[in-house]
Order: sequence, then C-alpha cells, then structure tokens
Amino acid sequence: MAEQTTGTATAEPQVTIDAPRARTFQGTLYRGSTGMWSWVLHRITGVAIYFFLLVHILDTALVRLSPEAYNAVIGTYKTPIMNLGEIGLVMAIVFHAFNGLRIILIDFWSKGPKYQRAMFWIVLVLWAVAIAGFLPRQLMNLVADFN
Repeated sequence: MAEQTTGTATAEPQVTIDAPRARTFQGTLYRGSTGMWSWVLHRITGVAIYFFLLVHILDTALVRLSPEAYNAVIGTYKTPIMNLGEIGLVMAIVFHAFNGLRIILIDFWSKGPKYQRAMFWIVLVLWAVAIAGFLPRQLMNLVADFN
C-alpha cells in the first residue's frame, strides 16, 4: 500500500524564548529579615568569642613558660584600646547568650518558629538592658585609663 501525501507541509513547532527577566534586589542579600540577621550576628559573635578564648588560653599558658613574658602580655592588655575590646567582648557574649536561648526556644518549643521575630526583638531589648547595666562602669574605667 502506498502512502498518500497531502499538498500541505507540516509546520515546525514554534519555539519562543522569553527574554531574561531583570532581577531586582530589594534590601540586602540576606532576605531572611530578622531571622537571617540573627543567624549572621550569632555566627559573628560566636567566632569572636572563640578567638578570644584561643588568645586567652595562649596568654595564660605563658605563665608556665616565662612569668616575665606573661607579665609583659598582661601589661599590654591594660590600655584604652583593650578596654574597648573588653566592651565589645562583653557585648558579643551577652548577645550570643540571649540569642542562643532564643534558638533553643525556636528548636524545642512548638510555637517557636511562629514567634521567632518577636523573640529576636526581645533578645535585643534584654541585650540593651544588660549592656546598659555594664557600660557605665566600664566606661568609667576607660576614662580612668586616659588620666
């Protein structure tokens, strides 16, 4: 049996390529709002605390090697710049601690994810209150260092 062909040619399917959509970023690269910023701050403060502990262990170990070297290192810590570093360290530790409690609540409380944003603002308020209690005394030490 012979195939019959009609006089009409079959058309090739039309393929359309959409023009690439322009991407517009609104805000920052971290789109998670308070949750993402909380995550970033928690990591930064954790790394800062880790490095402080590393330096603290190393300078304390100096006392076994050479008490004179230990005294020299401790003497460098009694400067206004190191006082500012201590303020930053305490601020990091307090935030890291409060935010760590927030993370525990998010992980283990069934309503934690729902209230994570409110808990972040509570963390900031508690952090500000705790730092407000610490800062005046430490700033008096800083002023005394300049005198």
